[in-house]
Amino acid sequence: MLIHKISEFNEYNTAERGLAENTILAYQNDLKNFCEFLNSLNIDDINEITRTHINMYIKELRLQGLKPTSIIRKIASIRGWFSWLNINGDINSNPSLALEPPKIIKKLPKVLSVEEIEKILTLNLSILERAIFELLYACGLRVSELSDLKINNLDLKSGFIRCIGKGSKERIIPIGKNAIKAVKKYLQEREYLCKKFNLNSKILFFNENGHKISRQYVYNFIKKVSAEIGKKSSPHTIRHSFATHLLENGADLRIVQELLGHSDVSTTQLYTHVSKKRLKDVYFSINN
Repeated sequence: MLIHKISEFNEYNTAERGLAENTILAYQNDLKNFCEFLNSLNIDDINEITRTHINMYIKELRLQGLKPTSIIRKIASIRGWFSWLNINGDINSNPSLALEPPKIIKKLPKVLSVEEIEKILTLNLSILERAIFELLYACGLRVSELSDLKINNLDLKSGFIRCIGKGSKERIIPIGKNAIKAVKKYLQEREYLCKKFNLNSKILFFNENGHKISRQYVYNFIKKVSAEIGKKSSPHTIRHSFATHLLENGADLRIVQELLGHSDVSTTQLYTHVSKKRLKDVYFSINN
């Protein structure tokens, strides 16, 4: 019965909320793990689940050594499920109300300096690599957003791209002239590859074998070029750098929130702390 209700919840998240496939899979895995724990207690009726059972599960996750961020995500999945069950009238009361997630110390995101970004751009990048890097940095895209871009998402004449982010939310992001130049050059190569492989693909980025670029491909590429300048970074580091550099140059916090696709401005506010820390580091490096 529990598994059946998880399947119905997944259908609701897909059809009604339009959540991304990765988000739905995360919900599914979290709830399956929770149900496995309940089964070990011989509980198979949703109305038998109490607040105590959920707290026991959270305690078990801590004993397993899960990070607080992972536990918080699992609690969010459980809350979302019970909220839906409650609205549907499947449960008499919601046992997940007032659950207290573990407190976490927010780590400041790692960023590259403008000089380090410029160093990467001086490397011997392929046409595809340069277009990928320029778009990541110019638009602050998530790696999944980049790999899912379609040719009709581009409006290079006006200097904008249309991006579909988390929860299928759409946002319009301006592109700088360097990124436009790199993408235009790639589009010429793309046209050649389309003819070579007889492709009629709407996907923007695909590799020399005619396959859509994967997230792992982008991760490996960013890891490689970062190592060449003596740094460790990921596509998300480039996104962090985009946001931090905008704020350092006077961009409004709400504008950066819109560009990043954050639903809550408190998430974006983290970058203001990065800017202050970097300002402090520069000050003391000069005055020491």
